[in-house]
Amino acid sequence: MDQTRLLLVLRHAKSAWPEGVDDHERPLGPRGLKDAPKAGRWLREHGYLPERVRCSTARRARETWQLVSGEFEQQPPVEYDDELYGGDYLDIARRTPDDVTRLALVGHEPSVSEVTFQLAGRTAVDAFPTGAVAVFEVAESWARLDRAQLTAFFRPRDLPGN
Repeated sequence: MDQTRLLLVLRHAKSAWPEGVDDHERPLGPRGLKDAPKAGRWLREHGYLPERVRCSTARRARETWQLVSGEFEQQPPVEYDDELYGGDYLDIARRTPDDVTRLALVGHEPSVSEVTFQLAGRTAVDAFPTGAVAVFEVAESWARLDRAQLTAFFRPRDLPGN
C-alpha cells in the first residue's frame, strides 16, 4: 500500500480591486495582508508543512504564498504555474511525482471548491472563503488520486479575535 500523502489546497487571501488593474495583477487588500500569515502559522502549528508548492502566477496568489511561507522556518520549493489560474487542480495534483508526500496548491475560486468537492464530496465544506486552507489525506498515489479524506479546514475568521 502507498504511504499517506497530504494535499493542501489554499485559496489566495482577500484581494484589492484597484481601478484599471488587470485581474491577474490584483494585489492583496488590507484584510488579505492580515489573514495570509495566520494561515501560515496555522499550517506550521498543525504540522502541515508542504514539501512542494504549486502556486498560481496571479499577483494575489503569489503574495499570499509569500506571507504564508514567511511563517515557516524553511521554504519549500515553489513553482509558479499559469495553470493554477483556472485549471483543473485534480489533474495538476495527479501529475505530482510519487516522492512528494506533502503538496500545496495555491489558487482561486472556483477551482479550490471544485477540487474539494471532487475529492471529499459536496457536503465537505459549505464555502471556501479567501485565505482558507483545506487539508486532505490521500491514501493512493498522486496519479490515482480520485477521493481523499478532508481532515482539516482553516478559515482566518475562525481564530479568536477576528
